Amino acid sequence: MTQRRATIIRGGRLADSGRRHAEPADVLIVGDAIAEVGRPRLAAPADAVVIDATDKLLHPGLINAHTHGHGNLSKGMGDRWTLELLLAAAPWVAGGRTLEDKYLTTYIGAIEMLLKGCTACYDLTVEFPVPSVAGLEACGRAYADAGMRAVLAPMVAEFSFYQAIPGLFDVLPPALQKEVERLQVAPGETTLAAMTQALRDWKFDREYIRPAVAPTIPHHCSDDFMRKCATLARDHGAGLHSHVQESKAQVIVGLKRYGKTQTAHLEDLGLLGPDFTVGHGVWLDHDDMQRLGDHGASVAHNPGSNLRLGNGLADIRAMLDRKVNVGIGTDGASCSDNLNMYESMRLASMVSKVLGPDTDRWITTGEVVAAATEGSARALGLGDRLGRIAPGYKADIVLLDLHNVNWLPFNDAVNQMVHTEDGSAVHSVLVGGRLVVENRRVVGVDMGALAKRAEESRARLAEVTAPNKRLYERLEPIVNSFCPALAKMPYHIDRFGGGHHGHDHGAYVKRT
Repeated sequence: MTQRRATIIRGGRLADSGRRHAEPADVLIVGDAIAEVGRPRLAAPADAVVIDATDKLLHPGLINAHTHGHGNLSKGMGDRWTLELLLAAAPWVAGGRTLEDKYLTTYIGAIEMLLKGCTACYDLTVEFPVPSVAGLEACGRAYADAGMRAVLAPMVAEFSFYQAIPGLFDVLPPALQKEVERLQVAPGETTLAAMTQALRDWKFDREYIRPAVAPTIPHHCSDDFMRKCATLARDHGAGLHSHVQESKAQVIVGLKRYGKTQTAHLEDLGLLGPDFTVGHGVWLDHDDMQRLGDHGASVAHNPGSNLRLGNGLADIRAMLDRKVNVGIGTDGASCSDNLNMYESMRLASMVSKVLGPDTDRWITTGEVVAAATEGSARALGLGDRLGRIAPGYKADIVLLDLHNVNWLPFNDAVNQMVHTEDGSAVHSVLVGGRLVVENRRVVGVDMGALAKRAEESRARLAEVTAPNKRLYERLEPIVNSFCPALAKMPYHIDRFGGGHHGHDHGAYVKRT
């Protein structure tokens, strides 16, 4: 029997979401898991590798509950974009990708997340017009090469953006109608067959890279397609993830199509369960939250992109009150511009404070850290092995430099993780007990060479997608007129009570 390698982290202080003071502690790692956490000078095998954590704060690797790996080659490409404008821009900002591009965009995101203390993510990636085994393998290989964990969930749909929004296609001039018709996704059965093959032939170690299924937005899919996605995922032990009630326009479309909220309809379809994650959930009402809590489902809270796209302010306290599992995500770089989980934690804290003056309703920094670690781990289906520095959990650990200016002086480990840390204090990162970031550098990565590859890809894609950019520029004023008008339509939901959602055109929502 091969003896598993031992590593001992000595001299550090241990952050805990439930405690304000970071106690000195040593951490013994055997193989890829934490064997023991104890007082300084903890006993370890004589041949254990020693990591000196003097003047370092140890915390569990942050876990990104919702991101889009395909977006990392698109960062900074838009300014005043609503969600609907972003969806309209997708053929431009995410089109024309080769397998090398799919690898590169995912790899760049993985490197950024590791450098900023994030060790695992839920990646809702996309391929047009249908997911492919080769494309998913390219994305999975990028995470494996970076040394990061990921749940890789191809976004799939049956209807294009212009088919999914009632009336939008009809207001387009005939010439534009002809052009958007070429943006059709593959037929549902074709997509399901491709997903079945990908899940059946999954080649990666599921401890590190595992698959999931992401029917992208409910009204972009038929009911039959949604049910088949759920069956496919559950037959293969995979998760389900969908963008649900992210924008007010989505709420209106859901009510028009289903006569009820998207969440209520998903419950009717049998999709809600512990394996189901709602992306965003900005416009969940209290009944929706109760449904999710009753089914043990999760919400991936993405405060950065919710603000960036003008979607509003999710009421996380109301979700927690109803036993919804909440994780925290960054969303993609094309709609949030960075993958910094420290920033997402800070924004999650701040957003809860502008919902009202009752401080008891504000999210504590301890709750924020717990959401970004244990809550996100549960959303990924890994709650029994990630998100804590404790015996039996995987050794995904971040070491922060307490001599960094963010920690001068060191007053409160949890408050400062959320309110003062910005990623610049990340010194080292372990994933499965292996150092993947050491002394602020990703192990084995030539950043200059990576920058050169990124620039070559950017230049080529700018040329390849130029026709799609020109098409978007013609569509933009129509989408930007139609969808906001849709969002202003009056509607009525009894017992809404979902908290203040920013500029929600007050009179259009009745709260009781």
